Amino acid sequence: MCSLQLQSHAFFNLSEIFSKCPSSGSGSGSAPPRVIYKLKARALSSSLQEFPPNALRRKTNPQWRGGFSLGVDLGLSRTGLALSKGFSVRPLTVLKLRGQKLELQLLDMAEREEADEFIIGLPKSWDGKETPQSNKVRSIAGRLAVRAAERGWRVYLHDEHGTSSEAGYRMINLGLNQSARQKRSDAYAAVILLERYFAKSGEDSEIVLPKQIDLQEKLRRGAPLALDIDFSPEEFVD
Repeated sequence: MCSLQLQSHAFFNLSEIFSKCPSSGSGSGSAPPRVIYKLKARALSSSLQEFPPNALRRKTNPQWRGGFSLGVDLGLSRTGLALSKGFSVRPLTVLKLRGQKLELQLLDMAEREEADEFIIGLPKSWDGKETPQSNKVRSIAGRLAVRAAERGWRVYLHDEHGTSSEAGYRMINLGLNQSARQKRSDAYAAVILLERYFAKSGEDSEIVLPKQIDLQEKLRRGAPLALDIDFSPEEFVD
């Protein structure tokens, strides 16, 4: 029997969970495919039920209009922001900040725009694997999650692969000249990120929880009623 202790993890690391689950008669720590699919479904279902992202709330209740989302495209020197209010997603701004100044500015922007969640782009390669930049983004997301939870806001990670190139095509189609594209490319990448997040109803997103139990409880108390989500194991075949 394998027990999932999800609440104590800053990230829901499925591979770590699998390694702790005994396999059928092998003792190697690797679970058979059917067990893995069920574990994935249970872990994702649990996190989404407890801390449902706005996109999933919208899918569950099409009439729901609360909760604004701030898309964040983190770069080495520039961070693009986009905002979703209702059904519209628009580029917001590009920040040239790093470290604590960036984190504080993100919180200020969320408060100003009445957003209650951050959707942060997680760099991945074409085959879905994480990159060296992924660890840096996770570190920033983890620090931001602590500050956000103090305000009752949530932080999610979502695959951002290809958003920059797609943003470039979008700006060309909109008729933006080269100078404007260079200045606003990061913000439009954040737009693409948010659009993908809503298109997937938030189901491919990863909740980032602070390690502090009291902050997790604060988020849990501030969440809406648990959503009834039914995942089929076949949906999670790699």
